[in-house]
Order: sequence, then structure tokens, then C-alpha cells
Amino acid sequence: MPFAFKRYNDCILLVNYAGEHYFIDSIEFEQLLGHTLDKDTSTFKTLKSKFFIYNDLEELHSVIELLANQIRTKQQYLLNFTSLHMIETTTLCNLRCTYCHASTASCDTDKYNRHNVFNKDAIDKIIEMIFQTASKYIKIELQGGEPLTHWGLCKYIIDKSYQKNLEHEDKSIEIILCTNLTLMDESKLEFLKKYKVIISTSLDGTQEMHDAHRVTYGNKGSYNTFVQKLFLTRKVLGHNSVGALLTVTSKNLYRLKEVIDEYIRLEFDGIFIRPLNPYGRAKDLDNIDFGYSIEEFINEYIKALNYIISLNLNGKVFVDYYSSLLMRRILTPFSTGFVDLQSPAGAGISGVMYDFDGNVYPTDEARMLARMGDNNFCIGNVIKNSYSEIFYSEKLVNITKSSILQTMPGCHHCVFNMYCGSDPIRNYAEYKDLTGFRPDSGFCKRNMLIFDYLLDIVKKNNVDAMNVFWSWINKKNVKEIAI
Repeated sequence: MPFAFKRYNDCILLVNYAGEHYFIDSIEFEQLLGHTLDKDTSTFKTLKSKFFIYNDLEELHSVIELLANQIRTKQQYLLNFTSLHMIETTTLCNLRCTYCHASTASCDTDKYNRHNVFNKDAIDKIIEMIFQTASKYIKIELQGGEPLTHWGLCKYIIDKSYQKNLEHEDKSIEIILCTNLTLMDESKLEFLKKYKVIISTSLDGTQEMHDAHRVTYGNKGSYNTFVQKLFLTRKVLGHNSVGALLTVTSKNLYRLKEVIDEYIRLEFDGIFIRPLNPYGRAKDLDNIDFGYSIEEFINEYIKALNYIISLNLNGKVFVDYYSSLLMRRILTPFSTGFVDLQSPAGAGISGVMYDFDGNVYPTDEARMLARMGDNNFCIGNVIKNSYSEIFYSEKLVNITKSSILQTMPGCHHCVFNMYCGSDPIRNYAEYKDLTGFRPDSGFCKRNMLIFDYLLDIVKKNNVDAMNVFWSWINKKNVKEIAI
């Protein structure tokens, strides 16, 4: 049956279309290719059980059916078309983060007063369109700018969405508010508590690291206010109501252990170590003074991952979310639903972005490009276009066609393509081409190096590390897994 392979010093990694993997030595690999592998060996039996091979043509149909079933399970997310709906509530922000991807504007009085009026027709149409989605599980994510600078709109969207949900009892909704927290207060929190809104925020490490980039327009650090509002938010909404994202710059890259310790000190139960992306103020990654190479990032990421593994082995439950979702892809037959790593890409078909003026974009990054002056990826407007005109638009079809790894140059033969994903919007941002150029792709290099490291752990059967990964996948304490 079809499979991809990669040679290492002492063995060859095989991966089939369902993501099943197997490490085989060079001699048996040659025997496999020459159809001379002994049927009585454990290697033959294992490869047969994982649908790499079949005995005779009579078995072929059933093997194809079983393999197809595994592929359907891996691609389960495609049935939830489209589950994540992001709404940009404003371009205004009270902070001026040096790496801001969103190209935000200052909250000066004139802009604030002009912008604090919203197009009710556009917002109503956005909410109506969200509930036309085929997915029964809807996530509505309020983004900015800083959404709390436009609190009236946030309240309207949240309240209107739950009212609309009463007309669609077959669907369930969850609302996420992306905020830097600095404008949060008890009144807002009581409203958010009523609707069980989840908070997504940003933390870049210690006060020194956080304040190096996340500053006000007066160049004052935001850390102290952030921490104060973090604990206020947890007090009102509950401890597990807040998650944080880390943005890695050269200011914290070589101090990720300190970042992790700060996350733990502030009582977070995990971390997502996110590299810079080429949008907004971080557009030119090679020239900005807080940038770094892919190799530098991977070296420090691996050190951080090993530190997190050691914490878990010593009794502290703390998750590295990125390696956790990658290992779930490698070790289980299930889909992760992670929009940034899907084939075809999640752009439009798993997640979609609505601007407050009604324009629709397949990803948040596509909307960021529009803010930078490139509106090529606008797939319609909720006032002017119907659901089918937007979601079956030629632009979205082309993005989807161009993002299937099994047909993309440089990806179709890659051993990791069943674990990886495609980012056509980033490809366009870097190469002005939806497929990009693999040899230079930072996205590709980063994921390949991480996959190499994780699969080396699997190959060596590092029991301690594997127990930690299984504990994350199964959401259990590592001690329970070790038993």
C-alpha cells in the first residue's frame, strides 16, 4: 500500500496515508521493497496490521476499506464546516506591542469616538451567517485590536449570538474573548460570567520580558496591570476561564525556562510556545531587531520541552500544547482540529474571519494582510453576498485546492505530511504564491525539525517522555500513565 519514508542513520521511518508509522532497519526495508520480507517475521505482521502491506489481491478491497476508515477518522474535522468564527470588533488598541500582527491603531479620543459606533446591519448579518454553518459546534471568537475598547459591540455580539442560538437548538455555542485584560473590570466580568465567556490573553514571561514589547502608546509596561486583572478575572469567572499565548522574540527565546516558571507562578497549567509570524509590525522577520532563525527557535524550543517533561516527571502537571497536539496526531487515529495544521488548510472551511464592516476572510492572517494593504483574500461581504456565494467562492475553492499536502510540490512525498498542515496565506505573504517554496519555508523547516525530534523520542521508546505525552493526550497525571 502507499507510504512515504525517510532514512535516518540506523533505520527508516515509514508513514502511510492514515498516519500509521513504523521504524524498520535497512535490510528489512530492502526486503519489503523487493517483496521478499518473510511473512513469519514480526515486522511483516506489524506492517500488515498497520495497513502498509497486504498478502494477496483478495485482501486488497478490505484493506482499502479499513485504511479509508482510518483516513476518515483523521479528517473528521471536515464534517464540522465551519466551526470557528472570528469577528474583528475593532482595530483600536490601548497597547502598542512592537510585534503586533494586527496593525492596530491608537485609542486617541477622535478615533475612539468615531469608531465606537458600529454597523448594526453588518453585525446582524455576520451573526445570521454564523448560524448557517453546517457545524453543530460553534466557537465565536471576538478579536481586535483590543475588543474591550469597543465593549458596546462585544456585549451586542455576545447577547445577540445567544438569542440567535435559541432559534437553532441543534447547535451549541462557545464565545471566546481575546483581550490583553488591561481594560477589564468587575462590571464587564459579571456580564461575561452570565454567558460563560472564555478569555484568551497574552503573556510573554516575566515582567521584564512582557514589558519589553507589550507597552502602552506612552511606552509604559503593561505587566503589573495584566497580573492584577488576571487574578480579578479568575476570581469572577473561575480559575480555568483564562488561557494565555506566548509570543517568542529574541528577548525571551533564550530564557524560556524563566518564561515557563513565570507561567507556573501565575498558575497556568500549560503553555503554547508561538514563534513570530510575518504580519503587521513583524512583517520583515529577517530585519526586525527581535527576530531569530528557525534553527535558533528549534534549539531553544527543544530545551524548553525537555524542561517541561522533567517538571511533569517530578509531579508538576504542566502541558506544552504544541507538542501535545503533534503527538496526538502521531500516536492516535484521531483528528486534533487545530486550524493551523490541516490538509486541506483550515482556511474558511474550519475557521473564518469577519471584519466589523462585514468583509469576510478565510483566516485571521488574511485579514491582517488586508490591513497591510493587500485585500486579495476577501471572499465576500455579509451584506452583499449570500452564505453560498462566500463559502463556495472561487477564491476559497482555489485556496483549498492549493493546500492539500498530498498534491503540493515538496509535500506530496514528505514522510510527515499526514501529521502536518498547510498555510497558504502565509505562503502568499512570503512568496506571493499559495503553495510557497519548501526549501525556504520557515513554517516547513520548523515543523520538520520538531517532528524529527518527537519521532526520535518514539523510536528510542523514551519511556519517561512517552508517559508524559500520553498523560497529556489522555488528560491524566503522569503517575497514572506510568502504572
